[in-house]
Amino acid sequence: MIEEIRIENLGVIGTAHVPLGPGLTAITGETGAGKTMVLTGLGLLLGGRADTASVRTGCVTASAEGRFVIGSTSGVARRAREAGADLDDDGTLVVLRTVAVAGRSRAHLGGRGVPQSVLQEIADDLVTVHGQADQARLRSPRRQRTALDAFAGPEHTDLLTRYRAAWTARQQVAAELEDLRSHARERAREAELLRLGLAEVERVAPQPGEDVELAQESARLGHAEDLRTAALTAHEALVGDETSPEAVSAALALDQARRALELVAEHDSVLAALATRVAEVGYLLDDVSTDLAGYADGVQSDPARLEAVHVRRAELTALARSHGGTVDEVLTWAEEAGRRLLDLDSGEDRVEGLAERLAQLEVDLAGTASSVTAARSTAAELLAAAVTEELAGLAMAGARLEVRLVPLDEPGPWGAEDVEMLLVPHAGAPARPLGQGASGGELSRVMLAIEVALATAPGSGAARPPTFVFDEVDAGVGGRAAVEVGRRLAELARQAQVVVVTHLAQVAAFADRHVVVSKSQDAGVDVVTASDVREVSGDRRLTELARMLSGQDDSAAALEHAAELLERSVVGR
Repeated sequence: MIEEIRIENLGVIGTAHVPLGPGLTAITGETGAGKTMVLTGLGLLLGGRADTASVRTGCVTASAEGRFVIGSTSGVARRAREAGADLDDDGTLVVLRTVAVAGRSRAHLGGRGVPQSVLQEIADDLVTVHGQADQARLRSPRRQRTALDAFAGPEHTDLLTRYRAAWTARQQVAAELEDLRSHARERAREAELLRLGLAEVERVAPQPGEDVELAQESARLGHAEDLRTAALTAHEALVGDETSPEAVSAALALDQARRALELVAEHDSVLAALATRVAEVGYLLDDVSTDLAGYADGVQSDPARLEAVHVRRAELTALARSHGGTVDEVLTWAEEAGRRLLDLDSGEDRVEGLAERLAQLEVDLAGTASSVTAARSTAAELLAAAVTEELAGLAMAGARLEVRLVPLDEPGPWGAEDVEMLLVPHAGAPARPLGQGASGGELSRVMLAIEVALATAPGSGAARPPTFVFDEVDAGVGGRAAVEVGRRLAELARQAQVVVVTHLAQVAAFADRHVVVSKSQDAGVDVVTASDVREVSGDRRLTELARMLSGQDDSAAALEHAAELLERSVVGR
């Protein structure tokens, strides 16, 4: 719901604050007073095109600001938060649009700058505008289909949801089947390459970590003599050379140190501890000496084994180069390739299974589509009859609405047919698509009739925006027809917020809120200021209605007629 609109420097408007609220709000005023500029400002807030020519002469920028009350969990709130907007605690969303004479227009949503397209995205969920500049929207098959589906009621909505699920499932299976069939040759080629690779891995039969172990063994065999010499040298340094008793060994020197300390250890605890540590070093020295001797005995030069290691390493290196870099990576590839090969080899079975499933899904989809078509056909007849009845009371006697279902070559995401609404403007005239062969006022009345019909349809309110704006809905009508226009607007306002820009007192009399736009002179130039936009009630409302009836606000007859209109509007609701 729109709470208020503030406009500055737009057309003839200098500053204006337009208060709105629940129910029906009528905006009236003399011709050229700026009523339409209010709708222009609303159009900017809904992401409409910004025309620099609309900026008031002598001003640099124009702006429109609106406060919308929305549900905190609604789609509008969700999209606004995605754009970075902040909502007030009471669920109010502030939208601001500025238009500069030089430069681009700017849009702000909830205090955050956003692209104009974001306002366009949320517009349809906020407001539906029916006016001369918005009739192109009436030609949209999508909107016509949506209106018919909403009119059909909640059971049809559930049926349509099931159809959508069936259609989506059918599309997914068909896409998967097409992918399998169209890429059969590529899959066969991939399977053959995988088989060759796996056969090579099986022939070589690498073991986990084998390449690392062989690299170590190759280094050991290639330097066997150097390793043996180093081990013997270290062993002799630790335990001495048996062929040279005079040589001093580490073991002998360590034993001498231990004995020296043990002789006096009883006299000093510090030296006693050191003697113990030296003894421990001796034990460790003995272990190392033993290991060195064993190592030296075990290292043998083996040219044949070294050659075999080189051959095996070359084989593993060639394999690893094709499938990773290490033997472990080769084994990982082989495991993944095996699973992929199983998947590829099962392709024929999958094709057969998917084909069977697709056939069943198409049968199910056809059945659901038939039910959707039947429901739409019934709803089309009822909607056409309801709108035609409404048109009779809106100065369009002889006009009727036709709602046709146009079959598609194959079921689409929303059913097996498009929806087309056509208007027969008078008896004997050909049926034409909405938006062709009718004036803007007539189209606004057609849309009013459709909206009223939808408002009376059970459960259709959930799919409708909270606010409707009508401009020129009363063009070309008067008398009783004008009263019927007002009555239907009031009826629609029981279901949603309705704003109507009107020049007919018969329509304005049905409003719950009456806003008058007038203009004053500023340096000889017409201008609407904040004081020129006011909500009227009581005697002031009677005066405005009298002006609308006769052009004079002090005519006794007009005032009496205005009072009668107000009284009848209350009774007629």
